[in-house]
Amino acid sequence: MTDRITIRRPDDWHVHLRDGEMLCSVARYTAAQFVRAIVMPNLSPPVTTADAAEAYRARIMAALPAGHDFTPLMTCYLTDTARPDEIEDGYARGAFTAVKLYPAHATTNSAYGVTDIRTLHAVLDRMQRIGMPLLIHGEVTDGDVDVFDREAVFIDRNLAPMVRDFPALKIVLEHITTADAVDFVREGPATLAATITPQHLWINRNAMFAGGIRPHAYCLPIAKRERHRLAVRAAATSGSPHFFLGTDSAPHGIAAKQASCGCAGIFNAPYALESYAAAFDEDTALDRLEGFASEHGPRFYGLPLNEGTITLERVSLTVPTHIDTPHAALVPFHAGETLAWRIAS
Repeated sequence: MTDRITIRRPDDWHVHLRDGEMLCSVARYTAAQFVRAIVMPNLSPPVTTADAAEAYRARIMAALPAGHDFTPLMTCYLTDTARPDEIEDGYARGAFTAVKLYPAHATTNSAYGVTDIRTLHAVLDRMQRIGMPLLIHGEVTDGDVDVFDREAVFIDRNLAPMVRDFPALKIVLEHITTADAVDFVREGPATLAATITPQHLWINRNAMFAGGIRPHAYCLPIAKRERHRLAVRAAATSGSPHFFLGTDSAPHGIAAKQASCGCAGIFNAPYALESYAAAFDEDTALDRLEGFASEHGPRFYGLPLNEGTITLERVSLTVPTHIDTPHAALVPFHAGETLAWRIAS
């Protein structure tokens, strides 16, 4: 039995760091585990310009503790009125690493999102020509589509035509939750990839209803049936370069989660690597953790692998029931549970 594993330092290819007081409360947790992170742009107002991205990056850096070596990679929030020249300019000057597509009203702060992907063909064509990745929250938002089917319908209705029509466009289907997404990405071209969260390795939709409503298990895309969880777990641990780490850590204070209309999002940043390691260990795939966490993502983005290593050890770690911050009390993923792995000091 392996009791200690050392891997190249990892990155988080999908995280929400929020802004203001919440940013100051949570950024340190991501910086403690990851060298780089793709930072989501769904602020209020959203990050739609290069200047806004650079200003947000400066706020992130100011929120971090002294001595860190964390690099935030900023993204552009795609809207119906996005202009190819402005996106290319932001990419060329290093303000943007990628563009994020939210279907309008799909998730937190997505009201400014895209209403019709067909109107953005000029933007997508420019992105494929300059090699700029498109990151997608892959759900339709039609009221007549069941919430548990929205990812699969998006793939059939929107993603498959996009992959066909823009064959050179790098696309990341974010936080996949279904066997449909696993199959589509696994069988797709090298330009197609997917991020996988820790929560979707561990919970199915029953977690939200275990003995009552469990708002801290509610995220978007919502957890699906057990067969889908097993498919996502198998994809993560498969060693396929199509799949890599993206926590989708999305903090909300306890009051915002435990409300009459509770916010979607799971705060997993404090124990993300420990959660992934425990899942890979259960599936006897610890030898594939480094690829998933530290190699597949940068290779897809065309970035260098990180220098240095991080070591995890098989030592029991009890996750606290909540984390108090100056801004709000937060409930971390695995709250009150014991994980079998921890980062070695």
